[in-house]
This record gives sequence, C-alpha cells and structure tokens, in this order.
Amino acid sequence: MRRGLRTAGALVAAIALAGAIFLVPTLWGRPWSIDHFFARVFLEFALSHPMLLSQLRILEPWGLDFHSDELDDFSVEFARQEVSRARDQLEMLRSWDRGSLSPEQRFSGDVLDWFLAIRVEGERFLLHDYPLNQLDGVQSALPDFMLNVHQIHDEGDARSWIARLERFGPALDQVIEGVRERARLGVVPPRFVVEAVRREVAELVSPPPAEHVLHVEFAKKLDALPELDPARREALLAASQRAIAELVVPAYQRVAEVLAELAGAASDEAGVWRLPDGDAYYAWTLRQHTTTSLSADEIHRLGGAEVERIQSELRAILAAEGGTGDFAADLARLDRDERFLYPDTEEGRTKILADYRAIIAETGPRLPALFGRLPRATVEVEPVPAFREEGAPGAYYWPPPFDGSKPGTFFVNLRSVADVRRFAMRTLAFHEAIPGHHLQIALSFETQGVPFFRRVIPFTAFIEGWALYAERLAAEQGFHPTPLDHAGQLQAELFRAARLVVDTGLHAKRWTREQAIEWMVRNTGLPESDVVAEVERYIVDPGQACAYKIGQLEILRLRERARSALGPAFDLREFHDVVLGGGSLPMVLLERVVEEWIESKRG
Repeated sequence: MRRGLRTAGALVAAIALAGAIFLVPTLWGRPWSIDHFFARVFLEFALSHPMLLSQLRILEPWGLDFHSDELDDFSVEFARQEVSRARDQLEMLRSWDRGSLSPEQRFSGDVLDWFLAIRVEGERFLLHDYPLNQLDGVQSALPDFMLNVHQIHDEGDARSWIARLERFGPALDQVIEGVRERARLGVVPPRFVVEAVRREVAELVSPPPAEHVLHVEFAKKLDALPELDPARREALLAASQRAIAELVVPAYQRVAEVLAELAGAASDEAGVWRLPDGDAYYAWTLRQHTTTSLSADEIHRLGGAEVERIQSELRAILAAEGGTGDFAADLARLDRDERFLYPDTEEGRTKILADYRAIIAETGPRLPALFGRLPRATVEVEPVPAFREEGAPGAYYWPPPFDGSKPGTFFVNLRSVADVRRFAMRTLAFHEAIPGHHLQIALSFETQGVPFFRRVIPFTAFIEGWALYAERLAAEQGFHPTPLDHAGQLQAELFRAARLVVDTGLHAKRWTREQAIEWMVRNTGLPESDVVAEVERYIVDPGQACAYKIGQLEILRLRERARSALGPAFDLREFHDVVLGGGSLPMVLLERVVEEWIESKRG
C-alpha cells in the first residue's frame, strides 16, 4: 500500500514537474514552441483588455467571466506599457530560427512581425491621437459598448453591468489626464471636434437617471429575464440609477470641463501637419492603415486618377437618365428625387431597416456561386444609437462574438432620413453585411488551422479593401436590378476614391476643412451633410480612409494577375476562398498567398 502511495506520489510529482517545465517558459520565458508563443501574445493582449474579451466571448463558454465587470485601462502609462510589451514580443519573435519552422509557422510569424513592428515604430506618435472625438471617442465608445456588447443573461451579468457603470469615473478620469498631457505637448483637436464632443457629452449628462440611455437599455435587458425575482429587479434598477446619478454623470461633467479647456486652445486648422512631427506622423499612419509604402503624394495622385475614371462611368448612366451634363447637379437632383426618398417619420425609419433586411435576405442565396466557404453566423440590421448619430458614419458593423450568442450587426445611421437614398442602399448593405464585412470578418473568426491571433488581427487595408471589393463584385455579378442602383455603387466607389485626395489634402497638403468639404461635394455629388461627416472623420482618424481604395485596388490587381496567369484554370470562387482563407493580412503578405496559389495551380 505504502509502495503504491509512494509510486502515485512520484507520478504526481513527475506530472507537476513536467507541467512546470512546460508552463513556466510558455507563460513567462521563451516557449518551447512558436505556436505557444503565438497563443501567449494573443492572451497577453486579450487579458489586458476586458472589453475585448466581452466582445469576443471566448471565455464565457468555459464559465469564465472574471473580466465582465471591468473596463479597459485608458491611461497613458498603460499605452506605453503595451508598446514596451510589443517591443519585447517582437524581439523574441525575431530570435526564432526560421529554418526550424514549418512554412505555416513562418508565415504566421511574418503576419505577427508586421503587426508588432508597425506598433513599435509608432511609439513616438503614441500621444498624437484625440481620445475625445466625434467619431469613436471614449466618451461615446463606453456607452456604445454597454448597449451593444455587454450581454445580460442572468443576475450576475446584471451586477457586472452595474460594476462597469461604477468604473466609468476612473476610466474617464484616465482619458482626461491623457487629454491634458497631449495638450501640454501641443496635441489639441480642431475646434469643430471639441464642439461636437461637447454637444454629445451634454446629451449624456442632461437626462434624469431614469431616462438616461444606459438605464433605459438596462431595464430592457432585465425585462428579458422573466425568471429574475421582482424585488431583485427593482434593487438592480435602483443601483443603476444611483450609479448614473452619482458616478457616470459627474464623470461626464468632468469631461465637459476638460473640453472647455480645450476649446480655448483649439484652432480651426484641421490637418495633423500642425502637430509636432506631424508630417512623419501622417506618413506612419498611411503605412499602418494601407500596409504599403505609398507616399502621401502617390496616394493623392492615385485618388485623382480614380476619381476621373469613376466619374466618366457615372456620367454615362446619368446621361441615359436624362442628365444635363452638370455632374454634381445631376447627382444632387437624384438625391432629391422623391422616388428614392423615405418619409421623415417613424414609419419611414422602420421601412428603411426593413428594406435593408430584405436586401440581405435576397443576397444570401446568391453567394454560394461566388464562395466555397460561407460564415455560419448571421447578420442583423439595427439603428445607430441616438446619442451617437451626429458624429457616427452613415453605417458601421459589429462582428458576432465567438460563442454564437449574438449575430453580427449592421448599424444604420438614421440621423437624417433625407440622406438615405434607395438607389444607394444595396451597395451599403453589400459593404457592411454580405458579401462585405460580415462575410469576411465572420469567416475569419470561424477559420480553423491558424493561430488564434490571425482570426482576430485587424489590418485596415484588408478589411476595408475587401468590403469595397465586395461592392464592386456585387455590381459585376449583376446584383443591381436597375442602372440607378449601379449608379449608387459607382457613387460609393467614387467617394472612396475621393478620400485618397481629401485625406492627403488635409494632412499633407494643408487643405482647410472647408476646402475639403467643397472639393468633395463638387466631385462626388454627395449631400453636404454626408460630406461634412466624412471629412470630419478623416480629420480625427488620419490615413484610415485611404485604406479602402488602396486595399480594393490591390485585391483587384491580384485577381487580374491570377486570371492572366491561369487562363481557363482561373476560378473566381477559389480565388475568393484563397483571399479569405487566412484571416486579415497586410497587402504584401496577401500577394504572397495569391502568388503561391497561382504556382500551386500551375504545378
């Protein structure tokens, strides 16, 4: 018996020792395998971002929810720590003997190397952004997260909601401290940004707690829990109102105070050229977002050429529809045509959402002819939350969580019903839902056989380039029933081409906000309200808008390269599966994937 116990004890000790030998380097030192290193890089990032964990929901199926009552760390110190960690990870990654790795491991290492290296390169621009802005500033991102990401399935989730409300104060105080540090360095957002955020914050502090959007949504989520004891429900609602009144609203009042300080220092100059090392900062943002080495001048010229090409196609359609030859006026007349407008009523808004859902339902059955793999996750259409309408784009997409608890969501901005034109709706649905963002991102999430980080890593040129390519693909495949629907597609592509001109104009050529708006209205024919929101977006997120057209053009170039090289053996369906088969990639690595596929087909 004793011998058996000693043997069992020795076995347990051996297993513990083996586990320590395996786990210690995996968690803290140099892992035994680069695959373990890939996993550690992702886990280190995810575990330090509880809001990302709630969005992905990769731990919930295991019963783990230690993160669900926390918010992210928004401090400058934490941002510096992240860059330092990225530098250490990059150094370790590059220390691996590439000859000892499989081709798949080498490729994943190259993807991670690109992602880490561009972050380390941008360290000196860490404080060149605007944490408070009208597009995706923390002041709106926090309530947006609560409304659209934090799920409530039981009382524990509800208590976590309250805990997160109680952390709004520390989170916004970290943002305030960072904003003041940036201001001391000369990084102050333009005056229009400050004023737009001030209006948004005013909407978040003005309602009484019982009518605050965070409380109203919380009450709706509790109503979906019929098993919740009524007394517990009332206690939770009381805690919500108390947290909003005593913690959330005072925190936003402190945000309003720092915005008042910024208003006194802000100017009307829009481009980042005015910031310290502004030209170098903009060059870095272009590399980061386009994943190319194209200069601002090259992108500006490319945009001008694309604008001329697309305008010529649009003019032909407009002429066939009785146009006068005045490009902007003909498009503006289409925008005002009663045939394409909805009534500015609740019924009109409901009909807009219903029509988007109908477009998606009609498109789904056509996709198997173009894609060998389709995502299991579905996509739904919802309105942009009212408090975000003013500064938000016309639409955006939220991906589904990994546990399948929610579908992907295509958000439609209904701030101005007059800006929703029927002939442009199909293209917007193709971009945000299928075959655009939802198809690509949901497929990436569901991809097997690659390190987990590659399923979630974001490269703007790939993600947005694919969505713009999807618009073009839908037009090529006859998804538009009328010439005017096709005109909507061309106008959407036109304003993405115009972005190349306007973004570089603002940040490299010192255009004013007003100059950019005037140029874009004249060259795209879009309503001025749409153009203003677009231009103001480029001002607070420099370089990002250039990624759409650069990415689309690269995917089209690779498609034509494959078609030319393979001739009759080229298969569009197979090409799409190759492009989408390994998650989001920098353009240079996507080219490698396609070239290897071409060679394998030839072989």
